Amino acid sequence: MSGAPVTASDLRASAALVMAGLVAEGTTEVHRMYHLDRGYEAMAERLESLGAAVIQDEEDD
Repeated sequence: MSGAPVTASDLRASAALVMAGLVAEGTTEVHRMYHLDRGYEAMAERLESLGAAVIQDEEDD
């Protein structure tokens, strides 16, 4: 799989896109992450603790 810009439509889709992006080669940009932020507490921090590079852009809400 290759990284790509994607748009999340709900909580489950957000989580699936993030997981797919973690195993894809290259960079994955997940837009409309507010679903994931509302459904999972501190997800970015948890992923970073596992070695993921997470950059959050507040303008994408």
